Amino acid sequence: MIEAQPSGARADARVERGRATRDRLVAAARQHFGQDGYERTSIAAVLDTAGVAKGALYHHFASKEGLFDAVLDGVVADIARSAAAAARAERDPLGRLRAGCFAWLELALDPAVQRIALLDAPSVVGWTRWREIDEQHTRRGLRASIERLIVEGRLPPGNSVLYAHMVLAAVNEAALLIARADDPQAALAVGKDAVDTLLTRLAGGSAPPAATGAGE
Repeated sequence: MIEAQPSGARADARVERGRATRDRLVAAARQHFGQDGYERTSIAAVLDTAGVAKGALYHHFASKEGLFDAVLDGVVADIARSAAAAARAERDPLGRLRAGCFAWLELALDPAVQRIALLDAPSVVGWTRWREIDEQHTRRGLRASIERLIVEGRLPPGNSVLYAHMVLAAVNEAALLIARADDPQAALAVGKDAVDTLLTRLAGGSAPPAATGAGE
């Protein structure tokens, strides 16, 4: 005799199936939005690639815009993870900040990242939501490096949030220039140089005091 599956287990299985369906939809939409852009991507194409019915899509997302929002969130999260990984390779807080910013600029060469995170995002979800997603994934790492610079006396205290906004805005603008450039590689070099100059000038205060010996 086959025992009935406990109701809790059935509920868990439904949740897992729902999560798997949502993941397939987001992955398929990311492929199409990155390749064809938001306007040229049809819901039918996403459903065909994901292998799910229209009802399943609207169970998880209220609209095509809602689906794009989820895709954008995933792309920005990936950018933030790449930037954080690059930053962890550096020991100096300014070096970490620079490495993270450069990693983002290099990702701006990726056509899918360009299309989703830079070119389509402002018009599809609006500037406010775009910035909200961006800050949600990048704020912690930016502020950590900036607050360390403050502790070391290389930035004045009390403005870590403002400095984080300034750096993020500058890097995003450089990334947009790369995405729109006729020669993206040349734009990347210019963008890196500009961001490096900004960060160096921003953190150009006095160096941290040298450690003194116990007998001094």
